[in-house]
Amino acid sequence: MEQMNLDFKIKEMGKRIRELREIEGLSVQQMAEKTGVELSEYVACEKGESDLNFAFIYRCANVFGVNVTDIIEGFSPMLSAYTLTRKGEGQEIANAHGMTYYNLAYAFQNKIAEPLYVKSIFDPEAQGKPVECTTHAGQECDIVIEGELLVQIGGHKQILKEGDSIYYDSSTPHGMMAVGGKDCLFYAIVLNPQGDQVSDYTHKNLVTTGVSTRAITKDEKEREYQKFITVTEDQNGSPINIEFKNTERFNFAFDIIDKIAKREPDRLAVMHVSKDKTERRITFSDLKKQSNRCANYFKSLGIKKGDKVLLVLKRHYQFYYAMLGLNKLGAVAIPATNQLLEHDFEYRFRTAEVSAIICTGDGDTAINAERAAENAQA
Repeated sequence: MEQMNLDFKIKEMGKRIRELREIEGLSVQQMAEKTGVELSEYVACEKGESDLNFAFIYRCANVFGVNVTDIIEGFSPMLSAYTLTRKGEGQEIANAHGMTYYNLAYAFQNKIAEPLYVKSIFDPEAQGKPVECTTHAGQECDIVIEGELLVQIGGHKQILKEGDSIYYDSSTPHGMMAVGGKDCLFYAIVLNPQGDQVSDYTHKNLVTTGVSTRAITKDEKEREYQKFITVTEDQNGSPINIEFKNTERFNFAFDIIDKIAKREPDRLAVMHVSKDKTERRITFSDLKKQSNRCANYFKSLGIKKGDKVLLVLKRHYQFYYAMLGLNKLGAVAIPATNQLLEHDFEYRFRTAEVSAIICTGDGDTAINAERAAENAQA
């Protein structure tokens, strides 16, 4: 089951890489050259037929101008002030040689270091054999938490025990493995040589394992939606059937948005960028507060449960507040394009029995809507 989940995640990442390549207008040959791999290997990676090592993913991210997490998990890091990773959490990464890596700052923007929590599995058969070494730009600091770790840097070998640390130039061939008869836990902090954003961490043969970025499965964490739907999944975790429950009392704004706002008020809900490039980071707490204001205002205007309300707000961020505010009142929101003309509005007013319209002030949209409203009442 674990291998099947891993294969599924690798295919997902390959699909994201292909989509980003097509958006950038690059050929597979160009991408192979930019990522430093053979053409056949690159094609296999895009198809999800080959393990994706961490170095390859980083190079792809650099070419596309996105963050590694965009490719691995399908979302962008969002934190710039700080990121907190509790014990046992983190973005899990593993290779085929008994090393499991947990990224401790996967959600942080523009990192100048890559902090990793590492578990090295003790392998009796590997003892006495040459240590597999690799190189990458910059410097690295390894700190042993538990067990013993054999570290080789160039021609030098050292055994680190609990509390020991080692700092070195990581462009020198280096490698490590657990010794002493048990697994070893340690921190590995990889630093870029110029203090720039980490962009090419190249520990060899690292691939994602497909577990949650918080290292717990969704079945182990209570989700708000589980109170209202039951999802049946196949062996790859893909939904194959959905059954709805408690539908008579479900309200998306109250039961999903507000509940998340209560549990994680500062969690990012919407990233909005306007025409003038103004960036707005809207949290779940923002959605709750502003939708409450909208609901109270709409109620003061006489809008009530069951009323049909036309929403013509283009891509204004206020759309989300208005939509949720109407949800809370039990009104029926009808989103519509701002390209509607007078006769289009009139048809909708008459056919859908629209009782109110929330409209953008841009262009002639509001004028057309007002004229149509007069005609519909005639």
